[in-house]
Amino acid sequence: MIDQNNSNVTQLNNVEALQEILLNSRIEKPLKDIAEKIINNKRLSQEEGILLFEKGELGYLGALSNYVATNLHNNKVYFNRNFHIEPTNVCIFTCNFCSYSRQYKHKDEGWELSIEQMLDIVKKYDGQAVTEVHIVGGVHPKMNLEFFCELIEKIKAHRPDLHIKGFTAVELDYMFRKANLTIEEGLQKMKNSGLQSLPGGGAEIFDTEIRNIICADKVDAKGWLQIHETAHKLNMPTNATMLYGHTENYAHRIDHMNRLRELQDKTNGFNCFIPLKFRNQNNDMSYIKEVSVIEDLKVYAISRLFMDNFKNIKAYWPMLGRQTAQLTLAFGVNDLDGTIDDTTKIYSMAGSEEQIPSMSTEDLCNLIENSGKIPVERDTIYNEIKIYSSKN
Repeated sequence: MIDQNNSNVTQLNNVEALQEILLNSRIEKPLKDIAEKIINNKRLSQEEGILLFEKGELGYLGALSNYVATNLHNNKVYFNRNFHIEPTNVCIFTCNFCSYSRQYKHKDEGWELSIEQMLDIVKKYDGQAVTEVHIVGGVHPKMNLEFFCELIEKIKAHRPDLHIKGFTAVELDYMFRKANLTIEEGLQKMKNSGLQSLPGGGAEIFDTEIRNIICADKVDAKGWLQIHETAHKLNMPTNATMLYGHTENYAHRIDHMNRLRELQDKTNGFNCFIPLKFRNQNNDMSYIKEVSVIEDLKVYAISRLFMDNFKNIKAYWPMLGRQTAQLTLAFGVNDLDGTIDDTTKIYSMAGSEEQIPSMSTEDLCNLIENSGKIPVERDTIYNEIKIYSSKN
């Protein structure tokens, strides 16, 4: 059970922190006005979002974002038991920030898994209490819609209870165009095969000029948003992401968040928002210095404050590293993704601290509890499975 006394103390401390902000003579009036809006549950404008990046100090942002997250989640932090399948890192696209993919003409440097090999990965988890398989990879011209529908059907036949979350809008856009299907027709076909939700990858930054610099040849912002909106209409929940810390500025970040916020107003189909940090090893943008941990924490805190219709803000710990991910729990984050196992290479190949990204349930619970939060195992769509606490 939740320690209600501890939760009440946390909420009291959050209120006291906000009162200090409002009484602090060093804090400029526009920032105090933003704090008043947050306390009164009023939406921030894009201009106010930019101001938070420009003028918001870390203590101020932490107090506000932790207040909002605690009111929403009563000190709970979620995780799930999941594993990844990455069918291939061979890709027809050439995103400059990507350390993971190999061009098709150099496919011998990458990997390509068969359906049977991917099923063998699923079978490794037979008898284990995992609830989700996350399928995402490069855009391989020979891995088409029919190929992946067959894979999904075979996974469902083998383990019907496993939630299948798969395929970025980039992968789906290519598959549907190659199959000469509309977005709705393609998604319905995949849903009929057993696909249940979409991850948020491929969003990067929606601004056209920035997109032309970092990922000019793949689906654009309009296409990404249309795929996710169509999925929501088909009752398929999705996630949303933002790649930060490269060539974008604060206005680009807020514009990106605002487009997601507007779609969420319309459909309420996003499960969560996941800021993703640009890592600079082994890619064509290695000349760009990675942003600091302080900037990471600001991004998460401002995401919580600006994206008021996203209940869940996720820190993807294999990308940040577990120590920084733990810090984000004091800056509005309420989800650390999952146990992952050692099945994802996307960020380890880009220089993440987590070279073998795997945490046990006990590891995750300890990390969450040591930050003063309550660990809660969830399923993909945030139904609570089990509340963990060393005090139980």
